[in-house]
Amino acid sequence: MRVTVNRKAHFNAAHRLYKRDWDDDRNKRNFGKCSNPNFHGHNYELVVSVTGEVDPETGFVVDMKVLKDLIYSEVETALDHKNLNIEVEEFKNLNPTAENIAVVIWNKLKPNLNPDLELAVTLYETPRNFVTYTGS
Repeated sequence: MRVTVNRKAHFNAAHRLYKRDWDDDRNKRNFGKCSNPNFHGHNYELVVSVTGEVDPETGFVVDMKVLKDLIYSEVETALDHKNLNIEVEEFKNLNPTAENIAVVIWNKLKPNLNPDLELAVTLYETPRNFVTYTGS
């Protein structure tokens, strides 16, 4: 039997959406107030979903404590209270859009899970704006 388990997490981070090879006017036209040169921040909400077969011995798809610790070590410590553009290596040359942040998070988590498990990362930038990445 296949079941999906979900773990919520939270982190705060600042960023600026812009392309270095565009001038300020073009960045503002494309990214609006999110291209503010002084950055802006979000209270990100994260839902990590793991799907797989229930282990007949443990009754788990994945141990939730293990998942909690993985999210903390790979995501929260890396992104919480950081300026994504400046302090996070993955975004030195990658625009930290919600889409790209979700992909980076997925890439941090997936190698640490059993390869038979499916992973989905849903990232809420605001309560109404969110993205989901499933690795494809």
